[in-house]
Amino acid sequence: METARRIRAAVDSVSLLRQTSAASPGIASSIGRIKRFQSRRFSGTYADLLGSSRFGPAALFFLEELYSDSDFAQRDAQFARIAGAIEKFFPKQVAQTAVALAELHALTEELDHAMGAVLPSFDTDRADASPAQYLAAWRQVNRRADREAQLRVVLGIGHELARLTRTPGIRLLLKMMRAPANAANLGALQNFLEAGFDTFAALARRGGGVDEFLAIIEERETDLIAAMFDAEFVALETKLHSTLGLAR
Repeated sequence: METARRIRAAVDSVSLLRQTSAASPGIASSIGRIKRFQSRRFSGTYADLLGSSRFGPAALFFLEELYSDSDFAQRDAQFARIAGAIEKFFPKQVAQTAVALAELHALTEELDHAMGAVLPSFDTDRADASPAQYLAAWRQVNRRADREAQLRVVLGIGHELARLTRTPGIRLLLKMMRAPANAANLGALQNFLEAGFDTFAALARRGGGVDEFLAIIEERETDLIAAMFDAEFVALETKLHSTLGLAR
């Protein structure tokens, strides 16, 4: 039951982080500001894709499901509740995607929590972190290998969703699952699977669309990660202001 064990371990990790932050309102507030900045940064970095008829749905899926500031507590609870069933009843590809999503969420929460823990030492007047605050917190936390691993998992989930679209019978299976999933209060997980499948199926029908989309994500995020660690602070701060559409 390796799949179930890994899903439950990831969900337990997120739950523990939530309990820790709930005990410190200052850190919880800072984590929220970190997440809001990251969501706005993604929207700015991929404004062209979000406005594109070809890549818009895939970019929006990534924003809402992987880079958003949403509270995924409901989906986490559903993952934990049916971890064993995922391994027992779902095709291997679906189970692998579920594990990757759960572990990505755990790593993301861990990094956001670490940044939130140091953010209160900066000015907290804004609803979200400023570029300078975010950059300073990022560099104080460091963890370059984890940032690179985070990107690899994001790209892996994209490729797995694309592979699912080529698996015979998966879409019919997802459709048949809809009513039982909703009846069992598993709607959040069901919506993720269906939205991911349909989004990448549509993109796959446009020859080379998935590979092109993921290559854009990989190039821009790789460049950003490198800059966040290596670029001159003021120049990068200016770039982040521009990405977010902020005046200096």
